[in-house]
Amino acid sequence: MSGPAEVEDLLRAYAPQVLGTLVRRYGTFDTCEDAVQEALIAAARQWPAQGIPDNPRGWLVTVAARRLVDQVRSEAARRRREDSLALATPASELLAHAADEEPGTDRDDSLALLFLCCHRDLSPPSRIALTLRAVGGLTTAQIAAAFLVPESTMAQRISRAKQTIKAAGGSLALPAGEDRTARLAEVRHVLYLVFNEGYTASGGDELTAPELSTEAIRLARLLHRLLPEDTETAGLLALMLLTDARRPARTGPHGELVPLAEQDRGRWDARLVEEGVELISRTLPRGQVGPYQLQAAIAAVHDEAESAGATDWPQILALYELLERVGPNPMVTLNRAVAVAMVHGPAAGLALLDELARDRRTAGHHRLLATRAHLLELLGDGETAATVYREAARRTTSAPERRHLTERARRLS
Repeated sequence: MSGPAEVEDLLRAYAPQVLGTLVRRYGTFDTCEDAVQEALIAAARQWPAQGIPDNPRGWLVTVAARRLVDQVRSEAARRRREDSLALATPASELLAHAADEEPGTDRDDSLALLFLCCHRDLSPPSRIALTLRAVGGLTTAQIAAAFLVPESTMAQRISRAKQTIKAAGGSLALPAGEDRTARLAEVRHVLYLVFNEGYTASGGDELTAPELSTEAIRLARLLHRLLPEDTETAGLLALMLLTDARRPARTGPHGELVPLAEQDRGRWDARLVEEGVELISRTLPRGQVGPYQLQAAIAAVHDEAESAGATDWPQILALYELLERVGPNPMVTLNRAVAVAMVHGPAAGLALLDELARDRRTAGHHRLLATRAHLLELLGDGETAATVYREAARRTTSAPERRHLTERARRLS
């Protein structure tokens, strides 16, 4: 017998490989993806009791292929596709092939599948949902729960995404040249968004959604394995590891938010810190430095400091200045303002925030208000800081953040 956790890990690892195999054979992403989901569910029910097959990937491929054929045969309107599918599939495979005898010689199409799920015709939310289901192997219910939406809503989003890919004629062919570079950047961005939603949930009663961050890290590891020479992918993985290492200390005993400066660093995951620092240290000297590598370097400086007071803020400021040139972004400027305040004083940081307040992308954003309140507090203006903390609390959709900001205001009042 096998434990549920062991089975789940195996299914997550094999999901993209099995789907890639079916799509390459039969070319119908939407129906292949449904068939693979059915095979994964069947395995999740059978394997814990009956044991993991000798060839788990082959078992999944065969069961999914049979489900696909059953789907096609059950739809009279798709009779032509049934005929072409039957011709493409040996009868012995459909009728007499043992579920775990599929030879494990098929190539791994996981990278091509990632590109397909991040198709340019899809919106960012649709890319995220489809990637988590098709490449991550998560069920629609799991994805819906993680993003705090009804399962029916998520099912519609995934269905529309699959229909969009079908209409666009998406295939497993890897893009080339500049198109491949652009699509790879989109894949990384999707994984970055998944991780961020898991590390600081945008809504709900919990500060984090660990299953999302864990899945983002797993997929980033997969992408790094497939493209070991891509320095920005390595930088993204290092950033995730160095950031997620702090998770155990980010919340208190009642689920309350604990700011970085107040965290018990002894609770940080030293193994993840060591892996992340080693990865970014090995990656930075290898080529052109990109935004993910710089963010990882900043995270490494924080994680290597023995205490908040020992943080090398001048180095962090220099890295943020470089990051702002490489990948300008209002949130980068917001973080640079904090570094400026720690190096040159809170008044200098507040001057930068005034610039962001005139940017409609960040004006009124709760993070901008919370940062302003923090710098006002450092400046000694507790009364104004309390007012701004309360305004920030009103604007956030995260219950833990709202409680934290309200408590900061209460202390100052």
